[in-house]
Amino acid sequence: MQQGQTPAGVKIEAFPEKTMIFGLFRKKNNNQAIVDRQYAALTAAARMPDLYERLNVPDTVIGRFEMLSIVMILFFRRTRASAVSGQEIAQEIVDAFFQDIDYSIRELGIGDNSVPKRMKKLAGMFYGRLEAYSKAMDAGDREALALALQRNIYPESPAPADMSGLAGWMMAAEAHLSAIPEEMIAGGAAKLPPVANSSVA
Repeated sequence: MQQGQTPAGVKIEAFPEKTMIFGLFRKKNNNQAIVDRQYAALTAAARMPDLYERLNVPDTVIGRFEMLSIVMILFFRRTRASAVSGQEIAQEIVDAFFQDIDYSIRELGIGDNSVPKRMKKLAGMFYGRLEAYSKAMDAGDREALALALQRNIYPESPAPADMSGLAGWMMAAEAHLSAIPEEMIAGGAAKLPPVANSSVA
């Protein structure tokens, strides 16, 4: 994982008990291998070909950012009820997510003066998605979730793709994660499920 500057002081309205302060969280040395393993599993899940080939996620830079955001949101929702160790890992993973975005922006040649503004915008996008998706998922409303996904993944399209399959996969993934034992979360061994036929029904 690459190191960079991360946005700070963004409050999660969907999770009022938490305030993520990026860059100020002190990592524990014994957490690093766990964080690396879990982060790799989450990013691999976001790259599953079926998400792009079957569930209408565009295979573009923006589409991949959207999927990375989704898997981070799913993992964060799972760990909100975890013990301190699970929440610490979740914090470090979200930090790593933004550090990688920061690094990618700089690799594209964006000037240092522009990076903080872009990162602030991306952080706002991420937390806006967290709030919108959480509202729909907490209500068990697949249709509302599909509409929120449409708005975010196809914001300017006059004919956005049907996102009900992705919404179904997200709900199935949340159920899958909720059944994972806490020791697997603490050990960085959580994995998201593949795209099943029921997700696209």
